[in-house]
Amino acid sequence: MTERWLDQDAGPIVRPYTVTRGRTRPTGAGFDLIATVVAVRPPAENLSPEHRRVLAACRHPISVAELASETELAVGVIGVLLGDLRDAGLVTVRTSPGSVVKESLLRDVLAGLRAL
Repeated sequence: MTERWLDQDAGPIVRPYTVTRGRTRPTGAGFDLIATVVAVRPPAENLSPEHRRVLAACRHPISVAELASETELAVGVIGVLLGDLRDAGLVTVRTSPGSVVKESLLRDVLAGLRAL
């Protein structure tokens, strides 16, 4: 029996670790889901198709969450690819000052959910 890594609706299946070359975290600081990303330079010739797809989606300011949705890539993959693009000076990332959530607030929310 020969297995084919193909889904009729989705096309060929590519594992996330293949796209990121086994990396699970971006170099440098991570990315908040509501951080705004925008391309500042055109792509270099040596970029992967996924890097190019992310960069094309960043022509106009876009949040990390929207970027993941638009490119149909997992948020973790987007983080790694954005780290590469940021390191290459191809994108800028702006975080909202109000986007930092205190750990105590998250613990309170978690306790409230557990109480349900």
